[in-house]
Amino acid sequence: MFRRELPSDEGLLFVTKSESVVNTTIHMFFMRFSIGVVWMDKRGVVVHKALAKPWRPAYAPAKPAQYYLEANVDILERVQIGDVLTFEE
Repeated sequence: MFRRELPSDEGLLFVTKSESVVNTTIHMFFMRFSIGVVWMDKRGVVVHKALAKPWRPAYAPAKPAQYYLEANVDILERVQIGDVLTFEE
């Protein structure tokens, strides 16, 4: 929130304790630009993705998710529903 832009090589990965629709719903209040959001289940399978626009009250995944990635909108072109994403520390 409150940033003016998000570089294409940056994003935030959120991890919840279990799969849920409610616990992985986001809002876009106080955002100045759109972001791409990708939701994944406990195995890292992409279950939903959306273009989240500024000042919208809520975006929720179509299926329960345990992880979600908020990134530059170009992530939506690179990731498809059904893809498996892995992350390394």
